[in-house]
Amino acid sequence: MIKRLLQHNFSLLNVDYVKLSAKWDYRNVISPYYRIYYIDGGSGELSDQTNVLALEKGYLYIIPSFTLCNLRCMDHLSQYFVQFFEESADGVSLYAQSRAVSKIKAEQIDIDLFKRLLEINPGRGINRSDDPKIYEKNIFYKEYQELNNRQSLAYYMETQGILLQLMGRLMQSQPFPKQEHKATPVKIAETVSHILVNLHQPLSVTMLAARVNQHPDYFSRQFKTFTGERPAAYIHQKRIERAQYLLATSRLSYSEIAVQTGFETLSYFSTSFKKLTGMSPRAYKKQVYTVGFTL
Repeated sequence: MIKRLLQHNFSLLNVDYVKLSAKWDYRNVISPYYRIYYIDGGSGELSDQTNVLALEKGYLYIIPSFTLCNLRCMDHLSQYFVQFFEESADGVSLYAQSRAVSKIKAEQIDIDLFKRLLEINPGRGINRSDDPKIYEKNIFYKEYQELNNRQSLAYYMETQGILLQLMGRLMQSQPFPKQEHKATPVKIAETVSHILVNLHQPLSVTMLAARVNQHPDYFSRQFKTFTGERPAAYIHQKRIERAQYLLATSRLSYSEIAVQTGFETLSYFSTSFKKLTGMSPRAYKKQVYTVGFTL
């Protein structure tokens, strides 16, 4: 049980309490981090490609990482929010099979958790211009990671615990398929780590199987059993997710991102990116820059 829990941890980006107006109206928002809201006043709307949810007082909401969504405030809206990155030992996101916005009725413990999160993480709001021309986002992320590194061990562990509790509460609203939790074989876990570190390199099933001295067919079946995807599909998904992260956090050119994520040509990268995300790399970067970190 403990090993299951420790497969996932989170890196805090922002947490704050804000009061919003009708200016809070953004379309096609997509970010490499999670967002959780607790609404304590006013009204708004949150939608993804399939769901439309009213933002209403007394409810918790979650937007998983890499989920395309729209955000809107009708007149006024007050909310607690937290934004954070997810890391997992096997590279598989908790929401890998269910990237959709969802909501649950909040309880007093949720409000207390947000207040405590604010108390032990002061100064973590969004207190700068949201104009992307003024700052580099990769520097912005590094700044908050450094705050995490300087946090005391006690507050770091408490922050992790609070985020895990909020995630656990919100995951109850999703129809996650029941899975048998088996210990991941060392060879598969090591292969996942190798893939994530070497996305910029050629990665074939034959080569990966040879690394762990297994037949490609057997290796592929084992890999799917413990990750939910065949190796080729998993690699492709992780390359696109890495590209999304680089588009949102760096000033690398499209060609440089294609190279860093293992695509042989810019055209193949662009085609693959659009097929998986529904938009071109240029359109994705434009909407990320338009939205910035405004809340």
